[in-house]
Amino acid sequence: MNRIYLDHAATSPVHPEVVEAFAGALGTVYGNPSSIHSSGRTARKALDDARRVFAESINAGDAEIIITSGGTEADNLAIFGTAAKKQGKHIITSAIEHHAVLHACAKLEREGYEVTYLPVDVNGRVEAEDVKKALRDDTILVTVMLGNNEVGTMQPIAEIGELLKGTDVTFHTDAVQAYGILPIDVETLNVDLLSVSAHKLNGPKGIGFLYQRKGTQLAPQLIGGEQERKRRAGTENVPGVIAFAKAVAISLEEKEEKWALYNGFKEMFKAILEGEGVNFYENGSHQMPHILNLSIPGIDIESFLVNLDLAGISASSGSACTAGSIDPSHVLVAMYGEKAEQSRNSIRFSFGIGLTEQDIIQAAEKTAQISKRLALK
Repeated sequence: MNRIYLDHAATSPVHPEVVEAFAGALGTVYGNPSSIHSSGRTARKALDDARRVFAESINAGDAEIIITSGGTEADNLAIFGTAAKKQGKHIITSAIEHHAVLHACAKLEREGYEVTYLPVDVNGRVEAEDVKKALRDDTILVTVMLGNNEVGTMQPIAEIGELLKGTDVTFHTDAVQAYGILPIDVETLNVDLLSVSAHKLNGPKGIGFLYQRKGTQLAPQLIGGEQERKRRAGTENVPGVIAFAKAVAISLEEKEEKWALYNGFKEMFKAILEGEGVNFYENGSHQMPHILNLSIPGIDIESFLVNLDLAGISASSGSACTAGSIDPSHVLVAMYGEKAEQSRNSIRFSFGIGLTEQDIIQAAEKTAQISKRLALK
């Protein structure tokens, strides 16, 4: 069976050129970047070259990039690192953040911090004015994601950044789902901290970075050596960094093409469902082009996903980090309420490399068939 992978928001296939770069680096760039001998200097140059690619991709300085093991570590470093450095016990976030943010905030709540969880509207969007209203004299951090991983809604980060400009409040955005899809300029967004992960844009798992604006206070969370300018201890994953940089370079070259292609896939998918008479509606608005989250009344999402899988289609009911859980999506609950049917009948399709129009047509037709069959039960 030819499988059709429509879960790129959970993780993405590694680009063939990235595989080649990674494999080549594993065999040739084996020195420790902290060593002063030739092998170490070779690794250091590769690390510096990659760091420059990351920095330029978001209009930052090379020294403002901290290499991490991925998005979760970057989020944790941003949140715990800020809390450890600043006076004050109040944090503002949104109800639809990734669990790497929500669970970090919950941990700080158990330690005596107060966290304001901003609501979202029915489209999954935070209001910048709500951030302003929630600010207090003891607020130390605002952390709001750039693009939501479940419904694709883009948040008004530049607007929030503008209202925080000139204050002593640190502003962090989780850009893991948006990086490689949206154009990102940290100066335009006015953010102090920004998290990124390689595996969402066809790079390897286990590598990412945190942007830290010059002058932003941040306490290291890993203790050991003096790597990453004493901000993140541990020998850098040089092959992973090289592969990540290759993935970023490819993504930047193809950004506009991907935007148009994925938007086309989204419209094609919905048009086929409509043509087949499937009753559905789309969750979210102001969306990134690669995410399509649909509510299909009358279906049980668990049965639906099993049937899709048996038909050779990989999709998701929400965040991969809650896979196996029968709890409704916290994002959809925040949008519609705890008892809303959307939280139990919504499915996420997400697009990426390797997909063709024929794949989308086939997947949409099978989705329509399964939807109508299950809705009759």
